Amino acid sequence: MNSEWKSVNIASLCTGIYDGPHATPKKTDHGPIFLGISSLNKGQLDLSSLEYLSEEDYPKWTKRVVPQKGDIVFSYETRLGEVAIIPDGLRCCLGRRMALMRIDQSKAIPEYILYAYLSPAFQTVIRERTIHGSTVDRIPLTEFGSFPITIPPLSVQIAIAETLKALDDRITILRETNSTLEAISQALFKSWFVDFDPVRAKQEGCEPEGMDADTAALFPDRFEESELGLVPMGWRIRSLGSILTLDKGLSYKGDFLTNTGVPMVNLGCFKGKGRFSENSYKPYSGEFKERHTVKPYDLVLANTDITQKRVVIGSPALIPPHSDSDLFIFTHHVYSARFKAEEAHWKLYVYFLLLQDGFRERAIGYATGTTVLSLPRDTVLEFQITEPMPLLRDKFNSVVMPLIERQWENERKAQTLATLRDTLLPRLISGQLRLPDAEALDVEV
Repeated sequence: MNSEWKSVNIASLCTGIYDGPHATPKKTDHGPIFLGISSLNKGQLDLSSLEYLSEEDYPKWTKRVVPQKGDIVFSYETRLGEVAIIPDGLRCCLGRRMALMRIDQSKAIPEYILYAYLSPAFQTVIRERTIHGSTVDRIPLTEFGSFPITIPPLSVQIAIAETLKALDDRITILRETNSTLEAISQALFKSWFVDFDPVRAKQEGCEPEGMDADTAALFPDRFEESELGLVPMGWRIRSLGSILTLDKGLSYKGDFLTNTGVPMVNLGCFKGKGRFSENSYKPYSGEFKERHTVKPYDLVLANTDITQKRVVIGSPALIPPHSDSDLFIFTHHVYSARFKAEEAHWKLYVYFLLLQDGFRERAIGYATGTTVLSLPRDTVLEFQITEPMPLLRDKFNSVVMPLIERQWENERKAQTLATLRDTLLPRLISGQLRLPDAEALDVEV
């Protein structure tokens, strides 16, 4: 390590270290954000699911500290090691079990401290000083200021932070692009096959918006009564069981989860709303049968929720292509949808249909079990769907499948960049890697 790098107590770099209130305010539908530890996600603030408090309560809950741009927030109970930085314009208060350090920017760069906090060296400090309680683990906030952290000169801090942040920014752009592509696909499905917007437009004598004449011609211009209510003229009502069967996956022993083996699809792969994590595969080295296997582009469905929080049960996903394997195993917590040969073209349509609130409500409502929620097979197979004309289905497939494949490619790029960042971070923070070498690796990737 360069002699200019120093190990100092973290308090010496701060103008203050504060904790949040030890209670929870009354929640409202809008207002300042009540920032909980669940919003901390590997150095990022996840603002996809927020809680709010009233303007009247805000002064009370920010009496100790008002979070501002550049403040670093972290958890001191449960989820230890999680940290994020407050961005410009975020009006919030600290939630329970969350603390904040305000960096003296004449001594340190907040972005550098963020990455140093995430480094293996500082994460080890946290683990070594964790107090293990009967209900939760915690780090004593009164002692947090004495935790050692390594810092180089300001100019080096800036350069390291810029290098790592550039990677994070590129990852963010790729994932924001994926969110946009996902929203486009789901909005198109809802407009065409749930709200029937083109049919309503034609019924009123208008041309459907956002589509060419050939596509518009695939929609009828009126509705008819059905057991599901009004549906476009000529569309059939069918059960999912007339299109597909469901296989349950392998009930496995943990002894066969090893460092190498066939990738296993498990509940951890399901992130809700159709999102699927390839990083959550578990290598499996035991025996299995063909009925326990799936391949890229197959449709799978989470049939269990072991957390009782109803997060993933009933969630569908499509298996992305994998660079190292064309064969996957799936666990007994997962159903594989096996489409009948003549019905295979309905896979993408069914996938988006299972993403709709109506199916999720049915899945949760019919789930059984007291400690582990389970989705009965018949609940899925008996679900009634509207079936549009095959030409319209094929048109939808041709528009949306390229968007899904682009999402898969973007996620692979994001993961490659994340791997590079995670490789560079400890070596840069420790001074083992010089910045020119890091930049060369970035360019190569």
